[in-house]
Amino acid sequence: MINPVWLRTFCSLVEVTHFTRTAEHLNMTQSGVSQHIKKLEDHLKEPLLTRHGKQFTLTDAGERLYHEGRALIEALSNLEKRIGIDPPYEGGVSVVSPGSLGLKLYSQLLQLQKNHPALVIDYRFAPNADVERLIAEHKVDVGFMTKPPALAEVNYKPIAKEELLLVTEANKSELSWADLLQIGFVDHPDGSHHASLLLGANFPEFKHESQLRRTGFSNQINLILEPVSMGLGFTVLPRYAVEAFERKHQIQAHRLLNKVSETIYLASHTNKVLPRRVMTVITEAELCLK
Repeated sequence: MINPVWLRTFCSLVEVTHFTRTAEHLNMTQSGVSQHIKKLEDHLKEPLLTRHGKQFTLTDAGERLYHEGRALIEALSNLEKRIGIDPPYEGGVSVVSPGSLGLKLYSQLLQLQKNHPALVIDYRFAPNADVERLIAEHKVDVGFMTKPPALAEVNYKPIAKEELLLVTEANKSELSWADLLQIGFVDHPDGSHHASLLLGANFPEFKHESQLRRTGFSNQINLILEPVSMGLGFTVLPRYAVEAFERKHQIQAHRLLNKVSETIYLASHTNKVLPRRVMTVITEAELCLK
């Protein structure tokens, strides 16, 4: 492979047309310039210059090398510039979070993209375990979780809290344990975990989700409250999922005596330095979650 330093010296010599001035231009000695040219000729096994005293002309090989080499030097120079550029509002940013957080964050981040069209948001909805795995495998830039990650490859910090709410159809007022048993439970992927946290803190009778009569299940965050709004059961969901439901007049969110909130963690790969565009998205998300 051609040494790019030798090639840069050769191209400069062709453009300056003088060994001494080329040496001054490159902050080298004249003998250093001559050595680079000689090394290029030895490497290519072709003469590049025909010398006429202190002057020279290019051979056919020299002409070809200069025209192709100049394009290569320009490409390398542009590459160096591009590598050094780290704009805060340009480029792709991949984000992943559980559904409730996604319902809160996604529209806000799309507005950020609308304000800065060169910033491209790639948002995925996934449970905590998948968020952690995607970060550890370098498949996303940043994630938000509601459980501390266990993998050493994932760095995290708490940034906010999200309250859990017990939700029924609109005409329900105060609820007793007997009421919950009668109504039945609309389950979802985090249903057991959320029910254990909130019901366990407010109903002494609660021991396990299996005590509840299961009246439905949905793994789509925006559909979990559909059966609840129709009176088919109650559920426990994070606040952002409840706030995102369009027909709020058909549901009732119950804030129980003992509030329970999940901690929201910002997560990224332990060994990855985050570019400025990712930091822009993180800042926007943190403001949104305050």
